[in-house]
Amino acid sequence: MFLEPHFSGQRSGWLEVICGSMFSGKTEELIRRLKRARIAGQKVAVFKPSVDTRYAEESVVSHDSNSFVATPIARSASLLDVPDEVTVIGLDEAQFFDEEVVKHTQELAHRGKRLIIAGLDMDFRGKPFGPMCDLLAVAEYITKVHAICSHCGNLATHSYRLTPDTDTVVLGEKDLYEARCRRCFRMGNMLDLR
Repeated sequence: MFLEPHFSGQRSGWLEVICGSMFSGKTEELIRRLKRARIAGQKVAVFKPSVDTRYAEESVVSHDSNSFVATPIARSASLLDVPDEVTVIGLDEAQFFDEEVVKHTQELAHRGKRLIIAGLDMDFRGKPFGPMCDLLAVAEYITKVHAICSHCGNLATHSYRLTPDTDTVVLGEKDLYEARCRRCFRMGNMLDLR
């Protein structure tokens, strides 16, 4: 059961990080929180890395086709240009941002902004992905969401790549990746090493 962080006592800015494997609902949860902020009358701005063009160039889109208008940016320094009236900032696919995103999001939190950040915590090798580890370390609130293992049906925490490509960043969907539990992820990698 998911419990949304309780914010009534929070007076300054903060970071919320939503992490997990592919197909776990990270973007869906990001969009849900952004919509609630907008319903509450808060000014919202959403950003995504410009390299992520899988569904739409100017929207964050979940695997269930829910979407929220977003601005693609090439460098995280662009976040610092957000207008003062914006109180809630969403970031999707944070693992693709440069390492400076940690410094810039903290600066925005110091300015009183609420940042909701979604991203993969591990790459296809099961290693920390980009700046996500550091974002998790400085966040006030962390939500880890899980997919369902495509092999055994247990909770999945890993993104398993179905192709032999060894580049860290390979954009794709169910044609290139599966969600797997720890055991099935390890078994698949052991078979790949033969």
